Amino acid sequence: MSQSIHDFHDDPRNADIRIWINGQLKSRAEATVSVFDSGFVLGDGVWEGLRVVDGHPVFLDAHLARLWEGAKAIMLDIGLSRAELTQAIYDTLAANQMHDGVHIRLMVSRGVKRTPYQDPRVTVGPATIVILPEFKLAKPETVQAGLKLFTVHVRRGYPDVLDPKLNSHSKLNCITACIQATAAGADEALMLDPHGFVATCNSTHFFIVRGGEVWTSSGDYCLGGITRSNVIQVCREAGIPVFEKNFSLTQVYSAEEAFCTGTFAGVVPVREVDGRPMEGGVPGPMVLRLQALYKALVARDVAARSV
Repeated sequence: MSQSIHDFHDDPRNADIRIWINGQLKSRAEATVSVFDSGFVLGDGVWEGLRVVDGHPVFLDAHLARLWEGAKAIMLDIGLSRAELTQAIYDTLAANQMHDGVHIRLMVSRGVKRTPYQDPRVTVGPATIVILPEFKLAKPETVQAGLKLFTVHVRRGYPDVLDPKLNSHSKLNCITACIQATAAGADEALMLDPHGFVATCNSTHFFIVRGGEVWTSSGDYCLGGITRSNVIQVCREAGIPVFEKNFSLTQVYSAEEAFCTGTFAGVVPVREVDGRPMEGGVPGPMVLRLQALYKALVARDVAARSV
């Protein structure tokens, strides 16, 4: 049976969480937005996922930089400074007595419209900002067993159609890719770029290991992933050859190891791609090494933020 890397064991504490919406903390039942909200009507907004470790959102500066970059690209006024939004995140964690094992969905839409139409000029209010924290960890059994991937026909698009660097609420191409992969009995969709090279997965970034080298896509057709860039960083710091380059499915099928990266689960091995098992074991030696290096980088970031 297929499963998602975002699967988690239900935590009863999530029934009583307080959700931050435009400066107010609301219960789960009260946490609603208008049917005229730009995010609901059109998917007009940007978002980030944050992992909380030892009381701190990990790599927060990088996530906020990406959020502001996306907002500027679509001319969306967030309405808060980075310091104010940071404080709101910490206030939300404090209100929920959250310290570890927490995932936050930070969402910003253009705000409420006077009529459900795409033109941003019919927006009548400020941006809608939601900070939704949950007690949520990736299932250890999923991380241990690894993911099964299936290459879908849905491609990553050109930046002049919908720029893949924009972390927008509009995720329909990733959703259709996920649907196809699930129907094929896989856990995650592997997506190609318009030229047929491997690009990314529907909700994570993809890497392979060949001859002691770590490869990932050129990055031209995928989101600028925070965990992706951190894995590249720890490879370089550790002297592991790492390359951002074009490569084909043929090179994926003959790789010793493969893995996916993402904020929610970190570094997760891939056990199979299109029916071809990885020959280096699951998790393989490189994945185990990178999991340890990434964990150490997280600890460094948390320690710096604590100071």
